[in-house]
Amino acid sequence: MGLRQFVIDAWSWLNYKPVMAHAGRLGGRAFPELAASWLPPHELRRLAAYKVLAAYDNNQAGQLAAASGDEAALERRELGDAASLVDTALGYLLGSEQKITVEDAEHADEESPKPGSTEAAAAQERLRKWAEKELLTLRIQQAERAAVLLGDSVLVLAWNPEKQRPTLRVYDPGFFFPQWEDEDSDFPTRVHLAWELPEDPDGLKARVRRVTYELGPISEGDESLVREYPWEPGRPSNMTCYLTDAEWLLEDLKRGETLERLPMDKAAFRVRPDGTELNRLDLMIDFVPVVHITNTIPDGGEHWGRSAIARVLQGLDELAATDSDGSAASATTGTPIIGLAGARLPVNRVTGKPEQLKVEAGAVWQLGDSGRMDALDTSPQLAELRARVEHLLDRIASNSRVTAAGLGTLDASEVPSGYALKLALGPLDALVGAMRLAREHKYRLLFKFVQRLCQAGRAEGWTAGESFPARLSWAPHTPTDRAAVLEEVVQAYGAGVLSLETAVAMLMDAGYPIKDASQEVARIRARAEQEAAARVAEAAAVRGAQGEHGDENEDSEHEGTRGGARETGERERELVKARAET
Repeated sequence: MGLRQFVIDAWSWLNYKPVMAHAGRLGGRAFPELAASWLPPHELRRLAAYKVLAAYDNNQAGQLAAASGDEAALERRELGDAASLVDTALGYLLGSEQKITVEDAEHADEESPKPGSTEAAAAQERLRKWAEKELLTLRIQQAERAAVLLGDSVLVLAWNPEKQRPTLRVYDPGFFFPQWEDEDSDFPTRVHLAWELPEDPDGLKARVRRVTYELGPISEGDESLVREYPWEPGRPSNMTCYLTDAEWLLEDLKRGETLERLPMDKAAFRVRPDGTELNRLDLMIDFVPVVHITNTIPDGGEHWGRSAIARVLQGLDELAATDSDGSAASATTGTPIIGLAGARLPVNRVTGKPEQLKVEAGAVWQLGDSGRMDALDTSPQLAELRARVEHLLDRIASNSRVTAAGLGTLDASEVPSGYALKLALGPLDALVGAMRLAREHKYRLLFKFVQRLCQAGRAEGWTAGESFPARLSWAPHTPTDRAAVLEEVVQAYGAGVLSLETAVAMLMDAGYPIKDASQEVARIRARAEQEAAARVAEAAAVRGAQGEHGDENEDSEHEGTRGGARETGERERELVKARAET
């Protein structure tokens, strides 16, 4: 049977699945919801890919195959290997913590701070307070798991007048429909978030909801009308972002009325608590507050990411099939098939036919003089299947770049040294580096939007001016040799090739419990100065007791002061080591 249609796109790795075999003709038994008339045809493959990946994550790949016509797939054993791989990759991506950092904020507490560092430190503190109130760590977990599993995730910001801060929400990427006027542009000028609402038991009919963010002129009647935004003082702009939130009854939609062509005369617009109708509401900002996160760096001409399990799905299928075969083999090994010859079988008195014997503990079978019993030994086949499972796990770990060492399946006795383990983790390091690189700009954009919404809402502490460059800092994804880092820091700082600030920063990166580098530096210096002053005072008291007077005494005090200054630097180095060890 020949291939009916050969498709190469961002989801070609799923073409081996029957549900993806016919581009643009999805739905039916597997995904009936994709047959909705309002869905754009060019989005169907992406939505189908999300559903296939979600099925693997929930141990429903067999049910999906059965819905496509393979009834035998219902017997497939799925033991959570796909979800485990996703969670492992997510754990390495996130590290132990995430922290907002603003450029130059670390120099605010220096004796001669850089220009603007004090303002940067204040902005960093305000962003961290916002992150704490808005549960940013939880939102990142939600968004990143979707991105690692599905390849994409969506974050949406909105100004909340009651809370006086921007709120952050995570949306399913299956609800995300961006519209690019130019395929070469970095960001879409119109974004739809759309999904179906099922029929309500109270009588509401099935409907589709669409939330639209769109950039356009401030006044359609007068394009010369401009506005000056607080984040770009002195630069008038004639653009603003409009919000529309409406619903349509599914029964009112005709064929051809897709997401972009929904009839506005049949729309029911939502209303805010203050009574404002959400029909092209001017948000008073000149950007779309939606951030699309991709798990990987998209290929040229593409906008979508790729799942962490995309290229090993067939390996996961093989693993599930081998587990199923192993389960069947273990049944015949634990309760073997036995052949009897010359045995007297009990007869059923009702039917008159011999009854089937059961292999169970305590069973006694009477055999004749020439009787024989043979058991079918399937243990060699079971051993082969177990070996194949190990082979498939190694293959999946290698091809996904999570590695056997990253999955924790590598035997520690097989690693001759720490350097060998570092080499074994090399592909994982590259994977995590690429995943974090794909997100670097998106989180910078998110924090820029947060600052601009605070400025637009006139939140406390936020004044007019350009946004501060803020980023999301990730903790190391693999364990760090803290003892080696400590020794390196002490030696380098003692030799004078590292500043105290850099030394403390290195200890923080190694995982030492230091919450704020600038405060830690200030504490170390204050303690060193106190101890040096105490030593100078003690030396002066001893000399006074010995009866030293006049110029000789004065010279000794100056010498003691110079000695105390020298001791201060040495004491700082000792304190760095002592605080790190505790």
